[in-house]
Parts: sequence; C-alpha cells; structure tokens
Amino acid sequence: MTPTLASSPLTVDIIEEAIANLPIQGRIILRLLLLQYLDVTQDEILFMVADRPDPRCVSGKKPITTMTQESIIAMVNRRDEYRRRARLRRERTWLQCMALEHLIKTADAFATRATVLLADRGVSADTIAALSAQARSAVPSTTLRLLEQQWEKDEISSEEYQKHRLVVEMQTQLRFVERFRKRLTLADRERRTSDSTTLQDHEIGHIWGIPAGTLAARKVKFLSQYLLATQARCSDSPGSGSSVPSPEMWQATLRALSQTPIERSIATYDGLEGTESALIEKLGIYAMMGISEATETKFWNSLVYGASSNAIHTETTRTLFGLQRLVSIQKDLDTSTAALDEELLKRSMPTPKAGELPSPAPESGQGELTDFQRHILHNFIGEDVTGRPSDKW
Repeated sequence: MTPTLASSPLTVDIIEEAIANLPIQGRIILRLLLLQYLDVTQDEILFMVADRPDPRCVSGKKPITTMTQESIIAMVNRRDEYRRRARLRRERTWLQCMALEHLIKTADAFATRATVLLADRGVSADTIAALSAQARSAVPSTTLRLLEQQWEKDEISSEEYQKHRLVVEMQTQLRFVERFRKRLTLADRERRTSDSTTLQDHEIGHIWGIPAGTLAARKVKFLSQYLLATQARCSDSPGSGSSVPSPEMWQATLRALSQTPIERSIATYDGLEGTESALIEKLGIYAMMGISEATETKFWNSLVYGASSNAIHTETTRTLFGLQRLVSIQKDLDTSTAALDEELLKRSMPTPKAGELPSPAPESGQGELTDFQRHILHNFIGEDVTGRPSDKW
C-alpha cells in the first residue's frame, strides 16, 4: 500500500535539521545530492579526503595514509566546480524567466499604446481588430519598402505615413508578445527541471573518489533514513510514522528548496558585442523593444548561451553578464504612458527628405591659426616656418 503523505508542510528548517542529524557519511551524501542548494562543510571535505581508497591498493587491507594539502585542494576544486555549474544553471533559468516576463509586459504595453494612437488618428475599432488579427501573417519588410517609396515620391502625407508606421509597429509588438510567451513556457519548464535536478552518481563519485558500488549502497541507506526522518517530523502523530520511505517526500524536499533565494553570481564581461558599452547600448534598445525581428532571436541566444551564438551549456566561458544587465536595465525602464507614446511617435515619424534637411550651422570657435600651430603644420610637410624646405627633416 502506498504510504500517505505528511500532514504538515515540509520546510527548509526541517530539511536542514534532518540532514544535520544523520551520520557524517549521510550528511555528505545528501549535501552532494542537493549541492545547488546546500554546501559541504570543511570538516566533511576532510572526511572525504581521508575516506578515499588508495588507488594503488586493489585488494587486501586498506593502508593508513595521511592527507596532503594537494589532495584537499583538489577535492575542494572539484566540489566548487560542480557547485558553480549547478547554481549557474539555476540562476540562468531564473534570469531567463525574469527577462522574458519584462519583455512580454513591455511589448504588450507598446501594442496597447499603438492601438490608442491609431484610434486617436481616426482608425476605427473594427479596422484595428482586423489588423491585430493579421499581425501573425503580416510581412513588415514589404510594407515598409512600399511606404518609403510612396513617401519619397510624395504620394503620401506625413500623417498617413505615421499612421501606417503605427500599424506596422503594433503588429510587430504583437508578434513579439507571442514569441516571448512561447519562449517563456520553455524557459519555465527548463527552470522547473533545473530545480528538481540533483547531482548524478558519477559526479558525486568524481568529487568523493569512492567506488560506484560503495556510493550506491550509502546513497540508498542514508536517503531512506532521511525520508523516514522527514516523514516522522512532518507527521501529526510522531508515533504513527510509516516505516516505508515515501518518494513524494523527496519531491517535497526539492520543491521546498527551490523556493529559497537564488545566490547571485558575479559575472564579468565576456566579449559579447565587441565592447561592454556597445552591449549595454544594445541591451537598452532591446529592453525598449527597438530591436528588429530578424536579429532578435540571435541576440537572445547570445545572451542565454554565452559570448557566441554557437556556444553550448557546458562551456566555462558561458557567463550571465548579458542577462544580469538586461534584467537590471528592465527594472529601471520608464514604461509610463507618456514615455511609450513618445517612443512610438519617434519611431513612426517619416525620415526627412533630401530637400528638407536643415542646413548645417556654421561652426563657431574656429579662429586663425596661431604661430605655434602654423609651425607644427610646416614641420609635418618638411618646411621651416617661412615655407622653405628644411634639411632638419
């Protein structure tokens, strides 16, 4: 018969208390399994170093060996590397969801304001609804090319040009909203998968350095002890706890730990977009949905997968610098009605024609050359101050 679930909710304090009451081998097993949430202490590191079998001894009595500083540092480095990967994976999926939620709100707000501006310019509600329904199949490049040709040939007024540009902008933002929602669904699924992922047996064996059979036996033993301890702790009547470990208690453990705050990493600039200033500028444009549809997907992949669009999840150069800066920019973004209207009107304004370009103002402050400046210019062309060739050069 399947054991009943615990009545009281499982909390992080109960989890930490149950793990702390296990023997040191059990504490190490549980903390390595949950390495993206829990830390292995220095005392447990020393125990793992001393517990590792000597690879030179394949049979007989295990020799008594002394720990060296190199072996301790090597185990700490292995623990840190696996912990870094697990926690970066968790932070990355969380940042993706945060950024996509902001992008959806911003694109939806732009589309809403575009409909309001179109209505103010005399476009009927039925026409706006029809244009919104056609947003998925609309081809903006062709529309913009024809619109520019009409504007250059004076076949359309500036008011009509702006109205058509607002339609294109509204449809573009609606397509962005649909794209970001699909992407958010996948990112949220990846986040839930990451939250429920524990360290694999071969990864724990690489850190600890014990045989796979020994590791499996310890894992079964101490995982059962932990599940029984948490079941008894969460049960309303402690004396009536089940003697069969419940797998649901392990899922409850992962759900409880996934609610803990995410440890933010310190990411450094990794070369994306050439320079850091160029990246920040492009992130600002992206946050305000000013990026083109053709380049948006590649730029998003470069933010998620690292400094190159062909990067893979296991690359050590895959940092979170771009995603962290994007979320920071989005938090400081001005998404008020006035700001959105101003941005939309600026994007929809027609480009000035060649004859309408304002004449450049005469530059001021350009006085005559001083004697010293004239002397430098003469030196550059190999003449003295009087203009005669000089043998000095």
